[in-house]
Amino acid sequence: MAQLVLVRHGQSVYNLLNLFTGELDVELTPLGEQQAHDAATRLRGFRFDVAFTSVLRRANETLRIILEDLGQTALSIHRNKALNERNYGQLQGLNKAETARQYGAGQVQQWRRSYNLVPPGGESLAQTRTRAVAYYEAHIRPHLAHDQHVLVVAHGNSLRGLAMYLEGLSAQQVLDLEIPTGGARVYDLTADLRIEQLRVL
Repeated sequence: MAQLVLVRHGQSVYNLLNLFTGELDVELTPLGEQQAHDAATRLRGFRFDVAFTSVLRRANETLRIILEDLGQTALSIHRNKALNERNYGQLQGLNKAETARQYGAGQVQQWRRSYNLVPPGGESLAQTRTRAVAYYEAHIRPHLAHDQHVLVVAHGNSLRGLAMYLEGLSAQQVLDLEIPTGGARVYDLTADLRIEQLRVL
């Protein structure tokens, strides 16, 4: 039986500082490293055939910690920017609270949570979903079609886009989907790659 596990990276420095991160390449905090170890603990007993991640350090470091803790460092790892976090454009690096004071809390909330709205110079969740799903169909799904167990360590919005696609969520439903730092979603799949069981770890 094929199995797909999606894990969000641990807390990053910009998560801690309440800054828009997007595609900026920042490292994990000590708590983020611990969250990666905790994720590995919850995944104890899982065996993976292949792993996928973004090109950003916080996801790569989370994946490294998980695989080391699980004793599966010989795994083939594929890195691609299609799994990167959503690009927040001109908001990247800005403090979220200060940005809300400048543009209005309602506007910032729409930029952050709207499915189709594009922040200045950035991309919408819909656009993030499109690139993540295209990569999934071309590179991840073929492994699942061969009954492999696949680990994907990526980011809040790229994973929300994948979960939306896999779970058949509407644009409204995905707005309420939160994947915490270090959180995991485990999909046990049928032979035709439909979801047989979803577990949140």
